[in-house]
Amino acid sequence: MTVLTHQWEYSLLHLALNGHHPPTEHHAADALAEPHLVQSAYAYCEELTYQHSRSFYLSSRLLPEDKRRAVRALYAFCRVTDDVVDRPQGDVRAALEEWRERSLSHNPPQNDPVAIAWADARIRYRIPQHYAEQLLTGVARDLSQNRYETFDELAAYSYGVASTVGLMSMHITGFSDRAAIPYAVKLGVALQITNILRDVAEDWRNGRLYLPLNELREFGLEESDLAAGQVTARWREFMRFQIARNRELYAEAWPGIGLLHPEGRVAIGAAAELYRAILNDIEAHDYDVFNRRAYVGSWGKISRLPMIWWRSRRAYPKSLNTIPLS
Repeated sequence: MTVLTHQWEYSLLHLALNGHHPPTEHHAADALAEPHLVQSAYAYCEELTYQHSRSFYLSSRLLPEDKRRAVRALYAFCRVTDDVVDRPQGDVRAALEEWRERSLSHNPPQNDPVAIAWADARIRYRIPQHYAEQLLTGVARDLSQNRYETFDELAAYSYGVASTVGLMSMHITGFSDRAAIPYAVKLGVALQITNILRDVAEDWRNGRLYLPLNELREFGLEESDLAAGQVTARWREFMRFQIARNRELYAEAWPGIGLLHPEGRVAIGAAAELYRAILNDIEAHDYDVFNRRAYVGSWGKISRLPMIWWRSRRAYPKSLNTIPLS
């Protein structure tokens, strides 16, 4: 089986395929042997997910209970990792390294509910640890780099902070074979680029610019234009280009839904479609991401679910001109 692949994807596929090996078996640690601790830890992750991402909370509700708990533990792991870097207190690098050790441990401390739930989910679903390590490294990149010259560089960053999440999610939802990996990589990049387009103003205030610098220049834009926060003709053209490419990535990633276990197709499809709908909201508000944060309201999410269900049931990859996986 093959999958449509852009040149920038080859190095990312190399990372994904090398990290695909499942971990060796581990016995339950002390904290994981206490049912009440594990149950309480999962409940904490559920509440954290609800507070920080209503879209993810909604899409994960479409999974069976055990898988739902596990993907919310994964979300909590990612959320805490982001917060260590985005809400720094003291020595950020030291704090991130300490969290790395704690979050990857098979014997997490009994007073850390996220580490407990994540360890239980990781062991239960045999999630490759290499993907978690790649995510931690990807998030740490924000400590040393806040500009990206090309889309290829931005895609590599997006792999570290988003595609890795999809690759770990696959092990929870279930998938047919490794042919699903390229689609997960592509979808992760699409989701992160949507984040970037939505959060231009917030990232700018935090001293970060994730838009490809060479593409800004091609449309006659400079960093001073972002500082001004004005929606101009050049900005509209730039955003139209970014959104069109982003939609192509979603379309190319969608057939991979058909390689997931039937229980997980609607949930992953919902996550993709609800995020893609953010692009519609950006367009509907004249590409103004400076003065408002694009979002999809509750009714917009719920009203899309029947079509998402229908499409996810019929998703299946076609053999296209590209990279062989076997």
